[in-house]
Amino acid sequence: MSDIKFKQRLTVEQVEEGTDLAPKFQDDGLIPVVTTDHESGELLMHGYMNEEALKKTIELGEAVYYSRSRETLWHKGATSGLVQTVKEMRIDDDQDCVWLRVEVQGNGASCHVGYRSCFYRSVPTGENFEQKDGELNFEEDEKVFDPKEVYGDAPNPTKL
Repeated sequence: MSDIKFKQRLTVEQVEEGTDLAPKFQDDGLIPVVTTDHESGELLMHGYMNEEALKKTIELGEAVYYSRSRETLWHKGATSGLVQTVKEMRIDDDQDCVWLRVEVQGNGASCHVGYRSCFYRSVPTGENFEQKDGELNFEEDEKVFDPKEVYGDAPNPTKL
């Protein structure tokens, strides 16, 4: 395990205005992470880290998440080659959410379905939702890669 030690959360001022890294993990031991492309700002994915994943991300300079579906650490790109090199890591005001700004290796995709972003569909809002009967709109025209070629017979992490 890592030599990195997070600071104890002592005061609101320390957490919000200080320089101590004192992340607040949820009751399940996880902290949410939003990941964007370093150059374009495009939202690539949302995931979670446990304490070990956060420490490994800091150590390696590459994104390591905690997979809730597989219940294990997930070094992004270890299987696909689509490693996310961390260009900047931020933590929000009360230190309960992480933002990674990354450069994606390979073809630049971050979604296991094959799209560049995990947010490849939009949800209609207001009157449009009823008019379209809630039908999602595809915002990415084509997949960047074929998941079957990349992941083979590995189980799909999406849970019904």
